[in-house]
Parts: sequence; structure tokens; C-alpha cells
Amino acid sequence: MQTNELASEVATELATLGGGCFWCLEAVFSRLQGVTEVVSGYCGGHVANPSYEQICDGNTGHAEVVAIRFERGVIGYRDLLDIFFAIHDPTTPNRQGNDVGSQYRSVIFTHSDEQLAEAGKAVAGLEAAHAFAAAIVTEIIPVQRFWPAEDYHQEYFSRNSRQPYCRFVVAPKVAKLREKFESRLKA
Repeated sequence: MQTNELASEVATELATLGGGCFWCLEAVFSRLQGVTEVVSGYCGGHVANPSYEQICDGNTGHAEVVAIRFERGVIGYRDLLDIFFAIHDPTTPNRQGNDVGSQYRSVIFTHSDEQLAEAGKAVAGLEAAHAFAAAIVTEIIPVQRFWPAEDYHQEYFSRNSRQPYCRFVVAPKVAKLREKFESRLKA
């Protein structure tokens, strides 16, 4: 079997999620078995190829998101959603902790009708179980144009783990991942 034949046998899918600062999401999802790539970026706005500064102004309509490429045979879309809801607060509109603005909203950009249905089921299940003290405000919408963030945002936590924001905001989310989903972590 040739290498390109082997690669074509591995079924991958793309998920695009926003739940606060993309540094947090990238640090979490990049540690999971079956996740082959995580790219921080922007989605959901009306400005072409936005810059981080434009996003921070809050006038572009974009959310900070991560595009996650994953192997469906190793980790499922629902597994990613379960982790997503465990590591951020989906009940606060336009906010995660001290990060405030529409760019930090909780949002799932779906890539297929199947993802749309699965995301809806995930939210409905959490609501029925009263998993959170307040209602879930996570938006579930079809994916729009994804714009990769600037290079210095990629793998930010891995390169800047001692930076104060990383120590006090990102690291606790990674610790929560290790605590709740240890069996899902890469070796």
C-alpha cells in the first residue's frame, strides 16, 4: 500500500468552535488523541481577512475560534462537544471570565447537517440535565469563512506557558481537561 492510499483511508472531519480566547481552546484540543491539527482564527464576521486588532475592537462580528481537524475513527464530534462544554461557560453571552466582547461568545460553527443536529442534541441534553445554573446561550450556526489568526497566535500556550494570562487562564483549562478527560489525551 502506498502512503497516499493510507492517508486517504483515514477519515477526518473539521469542527469549528468558539468559547472565549482561542489560546485556551487551542491548548485544550491540541492535546487530544485523534486531533491532527488545531488552528486559531476568526469566524462569523463581515470583514474580510480581519486582524487581531480589528477583532478586539469588537466591530467585525467575528468570534475567536479554533478549527479542529480530527480523525473520526479515534474521536467523535460529540466527544469534542462534550469537552467544549466542560472547559468553558456556555451561559455567559459575549464573555468568558474577564474576557468580554462578542469575539469571546460561545459558538459552534457547523460544517454539515449532521454536526448541526449533533450540536443541537448536545445543548438539549445539557439543558434537560440542568448541567448549568443558567440557560446555555451558545450559538449554533453554519460555518462561515474562517480566517486563520496571525502566526504569533498559533500554539500560543505551548510557546508562552509562563506568560501571566497563560498561567492564570489557559493552564486551569488544560488542568481541567487532564482531570476530566485523561483517557482522551495524547501520550
